Amino acid sequence: MSAPREIVAQALTVAAFAPFGDLLDCAGAPDRLINAGLCGRYHDRARLDFGPEGRAGLSIFNAVPRELPYLLDLLERHPEGSQAFLPMTSNPFLVIVAPDLGDRPGVPQAFLTAPHQGINLHRGTWHGVLTPLAGPGIFAVVDRIGTTPNLDEYTLDRPYMIRAQPA
Repeated sequence: MSAPREIVAQALTVAAFAPFGDLLDCAGAPDRLINAGLCGRYHDRARLDFGPEGRAGLSIFNAVPRELPYLLDLLERHPEGSQAFLPMTSNPFLVIVAPDLGDRPGVPQAFLTAPHQGINLHRGTWHGVLTPLAGPGIFAVVDRIGTTPNLDEYTLDRPYMIRAQPA
């Protein structure tokens, strides 16, 4: 078997992540103040999409922490709905996404979140599994609940090794 290809994880930014989904955080000024001026509202930050046969569901995930370098050998997508990951701690996590080449993913990209950042993956976005980098790996997840199939998995014939950016 040949050596894994290498990907360097980049900082998660709105612009870099836009083709794959929405960055969820409180950066910048709020859209408006509510609750007698004591709460900043960052309004309508995610394009939630549950398709014609689904509904929104809120689940809690508790994922085993992983380490960098991380060996990526599996990507998945949800063709029937978006999927938002909202960390319930300030711990960073690794976000892996890839462009859609129809029946398979293209070359993956990797991002490292900053504290208090979440993501919303657009419907059909190829992505890695939930990858917290410290414990506990607890997340609130908003995604599609429905009876039709909503998971495609793709095992990579040659994995990628994901590393952090050099300091």
